[in-house]
Amino acid sequence: MKLIPAIDLKNKKCVRLIQGDYNQVTVFGDPIEIAKHWKEEGATLLHLVDLDGAKEGASCNLDVVKQIIDEVGIAVEVGGGIRTLPQIESLLSIGVSRVILGSAAVKNPQLVRDAIKQFGSDAIVVGVDTKNFHVAVHGWLEVTSIDALTFTLQLKEMGVKIIIFTDIAKDGMLSGANLLETKELVQKTKLNIIASGGISSLEDIKDIKDIGCSGVILGKALYVHRFTYQDALQRFGDSNAM
Repeated sequence: MKLIPAIDLKNKKCVRLIQGDYNQVTVFGDPIEIAKHWKEEGATLLHLVDLDGAKEGASCNLDVVKQIIDEVGIAVEVGGGIRTLPQIESLLSIGVSRVILGSAAVKNPQLVRDAIKQFGSDAIVVGVDTKNFHVAVHGWLEVTSIDALTFTLQLKEMGVKIIIFTDIAKDGMLSGANLLETKELVQKTKLNIIASGGISSLEDIKDIKDIGCSGVILGKALYVHRFTYQDALQRFGDSNAM
């Protein structure tokens, strides 16, 4: 299973939100230094989210992303406010390993098809963010009536191979992952599901691995020192696959 530290970007800083609430922000510092730290701990992939971009619908922290790639020399996946093929192309051109589509995948499914056709399924990931198993969009500010499983199965038909599944209610709460819904996606879609939101302990990571997830996003638990990345690495390893 892939262990992926998260760096959420807002105003060029590394931050964490609680349940996606932009009014509940904790600043953790310089994202470049934090990226260096995760690499030193043994991480081989970082999960970067442009929170400003998610809200505004445009890439707002591209310079920070490029700096992490150039100065830290670590693979990154990037999401937040990505709505067009030129945006995807610009991110891949600066060295981003894979691009995460969120709201755009819901609002414009053709973009997903076109992106996979142009850039390949390994370069395109879709983030399925939910509340009560319904898909949320626009930086989690709007919850739709779309069922998460139905949507994920539609993505599979489009050629998507990797899904990042986040339960908004769990995110930043350190209350454990939503294992029931995550397991349902793993079993019924047979896709590579990366779990995100609520992880608070090494036991949570074990639970996620046991239900068959191919990866896990590690956020607040790392930043508030519930465990170290090295702790997780020593216990679970870090698969190079996916």
